Amino acid sequence: MATVNLSDYQPLEINDAGSFRIGIVVSEWNDFVTFNLRDGALETLIREGVQKENIRIFDVPGAFELNYASMQLCKERQYDAVIAIGCVIRGETPHFEYVCSAVAQGIKDCNILTDTPTIFCLLTDDHKEQSIARSGGTLGNKGVEAAVTALKMIDFKRKLSRKKGNIGFGK
Repeated sequence: MATVNLSDYQPLEINDAGSFRIGIVVSEWNDFVTFNLRDGALETLIREGVQKENIRIFDVPGAFELNYASMQLCKERQYDAVIAIGCVIRGETPHFEYVCSAVAQGIKDCNILTDTPTIFCLLTDDHKEQSIARSGGTLGNKGVEAAVTALKMIDFKRKLSRKKGNIGFGK
């Protein structure tokens, strides 16, 4: 098990982050965790220069619904990246495995079937304490990491586009 804060990073210094448009899809289930992840992502995006008005937050009932909402945002092509935030805590039934696997596959599908980087920020923990530790507690905030990943993937996509000479790619 990780025993260090995983959210420490060096400022990214991405020059055009102010123009980035980010969609954040947040599961309302386990909101004591997911809202902390959302807030960590939002604060990081703004600190890195993304304009607040370029960030849209969409709530969905549970983790399973992250797939549908994320795919719809990707299909709209209005966002440079989508961050899918959720939390599934293991229970006494196989439901945990089914939901976690389905969400992982759904977010993977967004990444390979669309042109929009979709960031997987689904905590899959054995108990509530692990989720709390990873959503702003002793192990940092995975929402911060998701935001950093989104910014890096947008930057990657834009650099790749410029390298190919495809000026209009990715807006």
